[in-house]
Amino acid sequence: MSARVAAAQPSLRRTLLVWLLLPLAALVPLAALLIYRLALGTALQSLDRALVDTTIALAQILEVEDGRATLPLAEQTARALRADVVDEIVFAVADGERRVLAGPPPLLADTPAVPAGEWRFLAATFEGKPVRLALHGVPCGGARVCTIAVAETLTKRREAERAALLAALVGAAVLALPLVALAMLAVGHAMRPLRRAAAEVESLTPERLVPIDTRDVPREVGSLADALNGLLGRLQAAAAAQRTFVADAAHQLRTPLAVMRVEAAQALATPHPPALQPMLERLHAAAERAARLAQQLLALARSESAALDPTLAAQRVDLARLVAAAAERWLGPSLAAGQDLGFELGPAWVMGDALLLEEAAGSLVDNAVQHAGGGAAVTVRTRVHAGCAELEVEDDGRGVAPDELERLWQRFRRGRDALGSGSGLGLAIVADVARLHHGTATLTAGAGGRGLRATLRLPAAPPH
Repeated sequence: MSARVAAAQPSLRRTLLVWLLLPLAALVPLAALLIYRLALGTALQSLDRALVDTTIALAQILEVEDGRATLPLAEQTARALRADVVDEIVFAVADGERRVLAGPPPLLADTPAVPAGEWRFLAATFEGKPVRLALHGVPCGGARVCTIAVAETLTKRREAERAALLAALVGAAVLALPLVALAMLAVGHAMRPLRRAAAEVESLTPERLVPIDTRDVPREVGSLADALNGLLGRLQAAAAAQRTFVADAAHQLRTPLAVMRVEAAQALATPHPPALQPMLERLHAAAERAARLAQQLLALARSESAALDPTLAAQRVDLARLVAAAAERWLGPSLAAGQDLGFELGPAWVMGDALLLEEAAGSLVDNAVQHAGGGAAVTVRTRVHAGCAELEVEDDGRGVAPDELERLWQRFRRGRDALGSGSGLGLAIVADVARLHHGTATLTAGAGGRGLRATLRLPAAPPH
């Protein structure tokens, strides 16, 4: 799948994160605003209470005698009431007729009348400076009401605003970061079974078609996993049907082809008119080729069937013994081609299917015998090297052009200058057997750049 197509597809992870994080993006600022207002409101109320305390202190000093209000305020007391490290505090007191008893008159200018016992808090300006103004009405004889005004500059209030804003931002960050982290963690945790199931699907190969473990898969995608397991089951059933077909085809094809080979050989050995000799030779060669082609096709079908069935049990096979047991069958064609077939056999144990391994070895030897040419030396070797069991067939014959080496692994592919009457299936069988046994098959030039070396490398079996 291309990166562009993958990017255009909807992402479940992205959808979940969007639905979780978008509400957070709206709620966190609201929470920050709430924190700001609560913190600032508490701080401003505390500062207003300080103004109230000063106002009450002045009300305690206020005296009313014979209907006349006075404020016997000593200078030392006045300085104490105005004392503040940060802000400037100013106060003024007026009697019931709005005559100023103490403090600067401009502080009371344009202030509203306040009923007795009540409070007013205003934003005002005094001497060009913005202030917070507290007004309090005090009974001062009869129906008259004295007014006490206390004003304070706004330095502490602005500091309180900055502190509240900082608290809101920090609170929002403390709230948002863990929530975002938890949302991502929750989505990642929810997606983990899906990633594990995807990894299991990706790891499936023709050699390993096992059902997906659905125990931890969420219910919402469980039906998809069940459907996929059903598909895997049908593939395994198809493999079983294919194996049955292979067995039936082997039984049906081998017998008539063997009869054709025997009859053609007997016809050649029986006295016959010379004019029939070329036809009988062609008939015998065609029967031999058909029998070999049928055997190779059955070997391919068997390897594919084994790849689709992971339950087939592997057995310990010594490649050296396997080659030695089949050597007599290869000597006849090699001698007929005028070749020297030699063996360098060392123990090389593997775990696998003995019949398929024998077919692969036969394909490598037949390929060398058919295409190396007359007078060539063909050497078959088995050994263990670097943890791998190796089956190597090398000849010093005609060789193959370097640009053709990789193409020869394809089915029905023969070299441009190939000799013999092969079908081009031998090396394809070797490649399939190597893949089925988790190994590799390679073609290189032989020693000194002459001929061809075919090597089948398989994982070595552990010792008994």
